[in-house]
Amino acid sequence: MNNNKPLNLILFGRSGSGKGTQAELLAKHFKGMLHISTGDLFRNLAEQETDAGVRIKEVLDRGGLPFDQMATTLWMHEISYKLKKGQSLLCDGLPRRFNEAENLYDFLSWLERIENTKALVIEISREEAMKRLLKRARSDDDKNAINQRLDWYEDRVVPAINFFKDKGLIITINGEQSVEDVFKEILEKINA
Repeated sequence: MNNNKPLNLILFGRSGSGKGTQAELLAKHFKGMLHISTGDLFRNLAEQETDAGVRIKEVLDRGGLPFDQMATTLWMHEISYKLKKGQSLLCDGLPRRFNEAENLYDFLSWLERIENTKALVIEISREEAMKRLLKRARSDDDKNAINQRLDWYEDRVVPAINFFKDKGLIITINGEQSVEDVFKEILEKINA
């Protein structure tokens, strides 16, 4: 870990892993960190009266998947325009597919940031995820919908995680502890 270089964190975790909570804690802890959330970028786009905005809103309302290159385009634009030299970066909800993982890796390499990049996987079992999500029960959280989201994670996101594993950038975190302990473990392993 080169302490003179800004830190780049990529956050992975199944639905229900507490990834969003940890992202907020990390953004607070590392003052001035640029926190990029794919979900936020899509929701923001969905509010625009543009062709793409209207289309994305339809897709999000239906629970469908956006155009494949869309997420990459949005976060590449965001990083290009907002990430200052020396500023740390938190990628939340990106990459979510293998090709996005390659794009992010290549982009961070091009920015000469890869040596200080860590991909954190907040590990919880599928059973634990199901239990937590049923307890949380948003309108879209019946067993069927939850199973679809968990399948999607296995099918789409796990190959992206494996890409970073092959590059030696993965840090595994036990997500089945208290929020505080998960955060403590993240900080210990980042600084190790």
